[in-house]
Amino acid sequence: MAELTNLESKLGEVVGLAMAAQEAGQKVAKLAADDGNEELVGKLEQMREEAQETEARGTEVAGSFDGKKTAILDEAREVKGKAQEMMKTYLDQASDALDGLEFLTMAEAGEVGHWEILDTLNKRAAKSEVATLVDWALPIQKRHLETVRSASLELAADEDPNEPA
Repeated sequence: MAELTNLESKLGEVVGLAMAAQEAGQKVAKLAADDGNEELVGKLEQMREEAQETEARGTEVAGSFDGKKTAILDEAREVKGKAQEMMKTYLDQASDALDGLEFLTMAEAGEVGHWEILDTLNKRAAKSEVATLVDWALPIQKRHLETVRSASLELAADEDPNEPA
């Protein structure tokens, strides 16, 4: 297997997080649907579609690294697996939409951080394909974070703080 640079490894990580985000969005959308929150379901579906597009674009950029696409995508799959394990640990049978949004808030914050690190690494590497991808994806990731953060605060505001958990 080809040895990856820090930049290539980070690209694999953001692609893997985009892969995992699709499953997480689907899981939380089901929790929101179970709670009857169709507006939230729509937002989560849009986020899932954007994660799918991010994966596709990231995979395309991975192909621009000569002889490294397979290794970058192996890294992506490894990160996806780790993220899936985190989700399984955090969200159980008793989880509701607020629990799901709390998980997504952590996940989206992590994605924003990874994209910002990729951007910082690319300042020196100066790979135009990576710069174009980051310029497209980072604002979307920041919007995703704000979407789940504000939705979780809305749901939390509806909770009775004195009701048994």
